[in-house]
Amino acid sequence: MASTSQESKILILKSSEGVEFEMEESIAVQSGTIKNMVEDDCTVFPLPNVDTKTLIKIIEYIKKHADAEKTDSNEDEIKTFDKEFVKITIHDLFELVLAANYLHISSLMDLLCRTIADRIKNKSYEAVRKIFNITIDYTAEEEAQVRKEHAWAHEGEEFDEYVD
Repeated sequence: MASTSQESKILILKSSEGVEFEMEESIAVQSGTIKNMVEDDCTVFPLPNVDTKTLIKIIEYIKKHADAEKTDSNEDEIKTFDKEFVKITIHDLFELVLAANYLHISSLMDLLCRTIADRIKNKSYEAVRKIFNITIDYTAEEEAQVRKEHAWAHEGEEFDEYVD
């Protein structure tokens, strides 16, 4: 259960698989969802929309950012952490986006959305379709017409090492 250490209460975050993680309230309230639950005197937080792997990454992010605020870490250190943090597959980025949105962690949402935008920048339309799992719904003739009218959109890089 929750315990009190000096001024900060310990909260328990529970992933969709039932794995529990203890975290100081002062760190966990970076999440708007958790902050609202804390205000309702909750100490155990079941997170049915967040799997264990994703929750571990979220905890890593919010702990690092909380530590940076406490110690006044330099901005370059956080930028380096964020840059390394997002060196994951596009699938994992999408899972983190869903979790960060559910948990209302706006700084993480900003980082993830900016990263996804950077990843699709200068990609061919085929690469973007694969990344977002979009099926082609044109007939062969319609696709040929679109290719002819928008040749510029059919240029660009293909995939990088972070696409599943």
